[in-house]
Amino acid sequence: MVLSGLALNPAAPADVLLRLLDSEDGAVISALCRQRRAFPDEVVEAILAHPEPRVRRALARNPHMAGDVRGRLVDDENWLVRATLADGPGWDTWPRYLPDWVIDRMFTTYENDDLQSLFSSGQIPPRVYSALATHPMASVRRTGTQMWSGLSEERRAALLADPHPDVRASAERRAAEDDAEEMERQLRALPGACSHAHTHILVNCRLSRAVVDELLQERLDDDLWCLAHNYSTPPDVVAHVARVADAKTRREVAGRADLPRDLVDLLARDADPAVRTTVSVRPELTEAERASIDYVVEPDEIVRLGADPYRAPLSYARSAHPLLRRRVAHNPELPEEIVELLAADDDLGVRVLLAQYHPDAPPELLLRCYLEYEGANRDRLLGLPQFPVGGLGARFGTAEDPAVRLLATLDPGLDPGLAEALTRDTDARVRAGAARNPALPQERLLQLLEDDELSKEAAANPALPVEAMRALLAG
Repeated sequence: MVLSGLALNPAAPADVLLRLLDSEDGAVISALCRQRRAFPDEVVEAILAHPEPRVRRALARNPHMAGDVRGRLVDDENWLVRATLADGPGWDTWPRYLPDWVIDRMFTTYENDDLQSLFSSGQIPPRVYSALATHPMASVRRTGTQMWSGLSEERRAALLADPHPDVRASAERRAAEDDAEEMERQLRALPGACSHAHTHILVNCRLSRAVVDELLQERLDDDLWCLAHNYSTPPDVVAHVARVADAKTRREVAGRADLPRDLVDLLARDADPAVRTTVSVRPELTEAERASIDYVVEPDEIVRLGADPYRAPLSYARSAHPLLRRRVAHNPELPEEIVELLAADDDLGVRVLLAQYHPDAPPELLLRCYLEYEGANRDRLLGLPQFPVGGLGARFGTAEDPAVRLLATLDPGLDPGLAEALTRDTDARVRAGAARNPALPQERLLQLLEDDELSKEAAANPALPVEAMRALLAG
């Protein structure tokens, strides 16, 4: 535990970190290579060249490392390291995009399984996808056929006539998904209804009228949902489903791009508030029409909006509808003018999304959001580099709420007496935060190195003398 804390200590010198690299303990290696936020250059080089694949794999998963650093593992000799890089840091972290050259190298050298991992890892900037179908390498163009629904007719035609047979075959398979007779033939050839292939056809491919009528006859909720989602469902069937299906399926109907105006008006008066809310964000509605709908904005919609932020028009930032403003707010590339506008928004969800996603969100906004928001990813605000830590001790050191008292432990100018008192706080997180605070008196800090609960946090304290760090390694 002590060595794991030392591995996280931001003041640990390079020689200490290099010695920790020799540890046989997986927890120490994980703390050092996967969890540590920054490294001296020589330590980065040592990790990248380390003979143990587990060390290099840990760096490949580090969510704090820039993509150009992790990307240097793209040609690693060990396939597990390369696979780990493709997996990325994981979905419990914010996306850290890889550089274009790294992504291109993966597209041109990695096996299909690893490429599938890459696609689902959140490491590819959205703009890269549109360029796959025109890549000079055939294997990448073949991958680009997976974006079939988003390609222009001209690009589809080019892929169907591609000089490479693998690209043509993949394009033909995707084109066949728009052939209702072929999809019906494939559907009936499947051994049973409970398979991914069966569901894929019902949800994503063109359906024949015979298949549609069979689904209607069964009247199962899952089948009706498939019809509500499928782009090829005939208008009369969509209208029927909108009137007879359960609320979950009606919500799916409400989000269809091709929904006629009479159904928009019908679902805008639906008994289910989530259905009405789905209608209220349709792009064709005017602000007055949105305002006339009795929609409900739920707090849990702050985190997962189900919409690509890069496609949300910047004009949504001035909409009266908070969900549209939220769609804009979690775009990390917003211009300064829009950032200033949304930072002053009266909707908590808008402010929180801006604080969580935009690298230039104002520091005072981050603090305000932490104090006002108690939902998912609240604590991540504390780890953002622009979170304002100065003066938090005097403001919050005696707050009743332990989550607010925790803020005091972030203040590098915390009163030493208060820092020591907070190491005995009733809340475990506050005690841990105080043990890491550099204002903690040296005597108390050294005592905590022997504490079963707080030794790791004490070892991570940047005020720990370098001599003491080296003694921990020797002991």
